[in-house]
Parts: sequence; C-alpha cells; structure tokens
Amino acid sequence: MEVKVVRDILEANEVIARQNRDFFAERGIYVLNLMGSPGTGKTSLLERTLERLKGHWRVGVIEGDIATSQDAERIARYGVPTVQINTGGACHLDGNMVRGAFGELDFDQIDLLIVENVGNLVCPAEFRIGEDDKVMILSVTEGEDKPLKYPLMFQVSSALLLNKIDLLPYVDFDLERFRSYALKVNPRLQIMEISCKTGEGLERWIEWLEERASGKRG
Repeated sequence: MEVKVVRDILEANEVIARQNRDFFAERGIYVLNLMGSPGTGKTSLLERTLERLKGHWRVGVIEGDIATSQDAERIARYGVPTVQINTGGACHLDGNMVRGAFGELDFDQIDLLIVENVGNLVCPAEFRIGEDDKVMILSVTEGEDKPLKYPLMFQVSSALLLNKIDLLPYVDFDLERFRSYALKVNPRLQIMEISCKTGEGLERWIEWLEERASGKRG
C-alpha cells in the first residue's frame, strides 16, 4: 500500500510538472532547479549569478525553504522579482507548490527563472517542477563520498557545481576521487569547480547557464 501511495504522489506531480513546463515553453522561459544541502552555498551562488546576469537577462527567482524568508530578502536586494515558498516541513518543492507562485510573478518580464529548492540531498531530486535543467551544488566540506551515498541527485542533474574550493588546502577532500565517483554515477554530468567567495570558476558557470537559457529565448 505504501509503495502505491508514493507512486501515485509522484505520478500526480508529473502531470502538474508537465503542465508547468508547457507553460514556460510557450513563453520561452528557461527554468533552472537549483538543489543542494543546507549551507552548501545555494543562495550565495544565486547572488553571484544575479550580479553577472544583470543587464543581459530578465531573471525571476522562487525561493524554497521550510521556514523564514531570509533567503528571499537577500535575493530581492538585487532588484529581481522574487517569491518565497515556505513548505512548512516538506523537504522539497513540487510542481503544485511552484504553480501556486505563478500569480506572484509577471512572466512577460522574465526570460530565466531560477528556483532555489529546499536544502536536501534526497527529496528534491525525486520531484520535477517543470524545469529545463536540474543543477546541484555541493561544497568540499561535505566530503567526496556523496555521489555514492546520494546517487539520484547526481543522476538527475545536468551540472554539478563544486563550491568552496578555496577551502581545499584546509579540508580532507580528494578532488580526483570525487570526480571519478560523480562521473561513475552520471557520465554526462558537467562538473564545475567554483568558489562563491573568491569568484573562481564562476565565469564558466555563467557561460554554461547562458548557453542553456539561450535555447529557450525567442
């Protein structure tokens, strides 16, 4: 019975996620689902990304958190339309939650929508929201074994941003072993090493993002 219930939930979400994707496709909006653990640097990456996209792309942001609007307040300072979704305990955003935010955004003024998912390495990978790409961010402080422990997150992601590489001299993290684990789980995964603190590697990330988003631009 439990397996059937879980399957029904996922199937119902797939229907709404497809509707969301059709909605975005009709408007030429590229949608990115940003996933990662709490504290890995999702919001910092979003801030650095907005700094570099300003003047080139009309960006909208949906912030997902269990509680508080702290991240949305940080993002709103960059002058982009921002909506906060508080799940009240759920460990992920789903298609219906994202659809509930549609009325808060003027999609005629958005080319690129970034959804910062709830901090979690498991649940967000299972639920589509209508995105074009899932991208995950992981920090070197989390250890190189995460691709083997949480394979689904790596399997469904188009790109992986390895953040906080400025800390590599100070933490026990085997970069080559991590890359081999990640590519074993997903051979097509684009891996980019970055530091949101120093800015290292961010230009490659922006180039990747703009290339993907350009395919949806009318």
